[in-house]
Amino acid sequence: MSTAADPDGRTGPVEPTDDDTTVGDLELADRHALRRVAGLSTELADITEVEYRQLRLERVVLVGVWESGTVTDAENSITELAALAETAGSQVLEGLIQRRDRPDPATYVGRGKVGELSDVVLASGADTVICDGELSPSQLRNLEQRVKVKVIDRTALILDIFAQHAKSKEGKAQVELAQLEYLLPRLRGWGETLSRQTGGSGRGGGAGGGVGLRGPGETKLETDRRRIRTRIARLRREIKGMRTVRETKRARRTRNAVPAVAIAGYTNAGKSSLLNRITGAGVLVEDALFATLDPTTRRAHAADGRVYTLSDTVGFVRHLPHQIVEAFRSTLEEVAEADLVVHVVDGAHPDPEEQVRAVREVLAEVGADRRPELLVVNKIDAASEEELLRLKRLWPDAIFVSARQARGIDDLRAAIEQRLPRPAIQVSVMLPYHRGDLVSRVHHRGEVLGTRHTAAGTLLQARVDEALAAELQPFLTPGE
Repeated sequence: MSTAADPDGRTGPVEPTDDDTTVGDLELADRHALRRVAGLSTELADITEVEYRQLRLERVVLVGVWESGTVTDAENSITELAALAETAGSQVLEGLIQRRDRPDPATYVGRGKVGELSDVVLASGADTVICDGELSPSQLRNLEQRVKVKVIDRTALILDIFAQHAKSKEGKAQVELAQLEYLLPRLRGWGETLSRQTGGSGRGGGAGGGVGLRGPGETKLETDRRRIRTRIARLRREIKGMRTVRETKRARRTRNAVPAVAIAGYTNAGKSSLLNRITGAGVLVEDALFATLDPTTRRAHAADGRVYTLSDTVGFVRHLPHQIVEAFRSTLEEVAEADLVVHVVDGAHPDPEEQVRAVREVLAEVGADRRPELLVVNKIDAASEEELLRLKRLWPDAIFVSARQARGIDDLRAAIEQRLPRPAIQVSVMLPYHRGDLVSRVHHRGEVLGTRHTAAGTLLQARVDEALAAELQPFLTPGE
């Protein structure tokens, strides 16, 4: 018996078969091949970073600052942080929320809450505190000194999940770039040893020297910063080269007048599940946040024979780190260049309106907010009737589907096809039977309005793009 994911990302036991195994199934099995286990925090102190990431299940306490909105909004935010922590492989022990006008500039939470947090960490045996916000280097250092365990923020947590799930060369380079850009201004907050000197090269002297350490040398902090900047420059060059390849593929599709549809939406809303339902792509689906990062593009066929591409993109989340947006900009531009954006929303989520707001905020950052949008509410099988009625009143033009049960998929296909750009030029041509290549091209690139077979050939009425209309010019029927 093995574990596989259903189209909505939920996992369950299934019997393995040779016939229905997909690439996504194999990737999911590979990801779960070495499960994380609890209780090894002391035994694994000296193992390598890879083993640490795969085996050690950190015990974490969450803490958030409730600045505005209702208490439900604050609880939803901390619940999402818990889901992120569990996706990263942690065991969540406790969650604390403090009501403040703004985070404390020194320790993120106030002095009293820091004391309460220290008590909770000590009582629960936690080894990590995760803050529901982006902390400054001084806040990280001060909070670590007070609670005596490792402290990370929401941004570092998301970057860690991306590092675990990236598979392609481009995805790994993008994640590493985002991590280094996040780390660079925070080097002072990661340990006192970074202020010591290393001798042998560079300029000498300075604060942090001391007896036996004065003289020629460069501070460890300066060395780390220089190496990080060098690596960042190299990664940017590599990503720029990969971007050129992506633009070349996009230009080829544009030249062939193939419409492009991009699936965007909140993480774990079921984007990959819908791609699998519509195209049979067989990509990985899992009930986890940011389960898939690398974009997948598949060809789909409309009912009238037209061909279009359907692309799955990286999922979004509230307060998505700007380092991620910048690093994945070349990938997100697939959405900005699409003819239609299929915006997927989790209908069973406690706050779907916040999901829509967060996604549209990121789309605006990459210039995709001006593209036509089709709102799709997924997971209707897991949502209550009252909630669905409320969402239908809120979004009357949305399509309601369940990728898990294949409900509403035909309606979604029809809605996508209706919104695809229509070829600009209408023609009536008589194509000889030996020019079946042109007939095929009209069906693939154009919109066929009518077909009739005669003794002279195939009579087609169709709408086509300008390039194809020029090729069909010699075969136009009288009156055209």
